[in-house]
Amino acid sequence: MDFSGLVVQGLNGLAGASSLFLVAAGLSLIFGVTRIVNFAHGSFFMVGIYLAYTLIEHWGRSWGLAWSFWPLLLLAALATGVLGAVVEILILRRIYKAPELFQLLGTFALVLIIKDAALWIWGPEDLLGPRVPGLAGSVDILGRRFPSYDLFLIVVGPCVLGMLWLLLTRTRFGTLIRAATQDREMVGALGIHQSWLFTAVFALGCFLAGLGGAIQLPREPANLGLDMLTIGDAFVVVVVGGMGSIPGAYVAALIIAEIGRAHV
Repeated sequence: MDFSGLVVQGLNGLAGASSLFLVAAGLSLIFGVTRIVNFAHGSFFMVGIYLAYTLIEHWGRSWGLAWSFWPLLLLAALATGVLGAVVEILILRRIYKAPELFQLLGTFALVLIIKDAALWIWGPEDLLGPRVPGLAGSVDILGRRFPSYDLFLIVVGPCVLGMLWLLLTRTRFGTLIRAATQDREMVGALGIHQSWLFTAVFALGCFLAGLGGAIQLPREPANLGLDMLTIGDAFVVVVVGGMGSIPGAYVAALIIAEIGRAHV
């Protein structure tokens, strides 16, 4: 492979790392606060991309993609976060004190339920979304064409990392998250309502997973295999980057994505 091909492969890895980082960051936050290994986290990634497809196909085309595309992607992520909050309230609250194996089996059952629901709603076919208005073309890099949208995705990862850093270090909610990660019992002793903190963190993690899925819609089709494919990579990123470490998750996502592109 020549130098230009190596550069383009590296940029492809950077673009893929952004979405993987979003999923892994959400998984890391959820585990850090609730101590639950959320095996269903990849399912929320899948739900995010399916919801983005539905919103854009049904509303975006009738309203005009030029101005509705990005708000609908964000709406899909928000809807995924709301779904995550509902799941946490109705199901996961009941198993926080259960043995870890029972928690793992419970979240795996969620994988099967969400997959069957997605099959019933969207069917078994792959669903490919439209090109992004304004970013549908490509740019020339060392004599090779590189998608403009992928350049945008390269920027998304550092931007989200910066926003999460501000959230965790400059807000009271972030302080509570960091405190719960270190000592949940002490947070409860200080009068903080742990149940709603867990719900908020779980919803935030699912929002990040849904956003990671939604922004992938112009790059890959929505399909029923994304849940298991995504959660495997996300677990590797969280383990390599360190449980509860958001910067570590970003660095690990870069490494895993680049290694993945090198074997393509």
